[in-house]
Amino acid sequence: MPRGRAVSQRATSGTLEARRSPAPQARRPAASWRVLVVENNVGERENLAAGLRRHGHEVEAAGTGSAALQAYQMSDIVLLDLELPDLDGLEVCRSIRSLSEVPLIAVTGWGTELDRVLGLQAGADDYLVKPYGFRELMARMDAVMRRASPQTATAQVLSCGPLCIDATSREVSLDGRAVEVTRKEFDLLYLLASHPDAVIPRKRIMQQVWGGSWSRRTVDTHVSSLRGKLGSSDWIVTVRGVGFRFGNC
Repeated sequence: MPRGRAVSQRATSGTLEARRSPAPQARRPAASWRVLVVENNVGERENLAAGLRRHGHEVEAAGTGSAALQAYQMSDIVLLDLELPDLDGLEVCRSIRSLSEVPLIAVTGWGTELDRVLGLQAGADDYLVKPYGFRELMARMDAVMRRASPQTATAQVLSCGPLCIDATSREVSLDGRAVEVTRKEFDLLYLLASHPDAVIPRKRIMQQVWGGSWSRRTVDTHVSSLRGKLGSSDWIVTVRGVGFRFGNC
């Protein structure tokens, strides 16, 4: 039986400690991070997001795997619930890790040794089982961020010759002049530029930028539009039969 079916039959357990008690008196982190909270349960998602914001972090929340695949690129750290309504959480974890080194903590009700092993093998930097204490979560986040490369949490501007891509402001400039791009065009360009030495398959582009709905025409149309706005087809190179890679660097 596929793992996605097997795990869906398991009962989830517990709620966050932050939901049952006042805001914990954990020490404030030395830095403010952009945290992506991917949580299936609406109540737990809202309470966790509120607790993180009280500690000075910026939080984006998502309730599905598809939404997580579209949002993780702008995050410093991801808290990923493995029990998702649309996609297998382990596959979401693998997809994020295959294209990014963003620190990721798997958060789930699955607590067996095998579950932990599978989560870590899928690319999670740490594994936290529900129910857990908010102080423990904050400590684990601190530990994961300490181990992360400094570039992981701070490199938000990608530069390649005259081209500059700012992930924070979501702005693109070429030779110092602003290039107007749509949200999906930005996500596509940022994805390719983040992996200048890699060929990104079409299917993975659809999964990361559009959440998995497959359409060859959609990818090709956005690539063509970006090439036109950047003034050259050399910025995005087609690898026939596979996908695309970032060029000119």
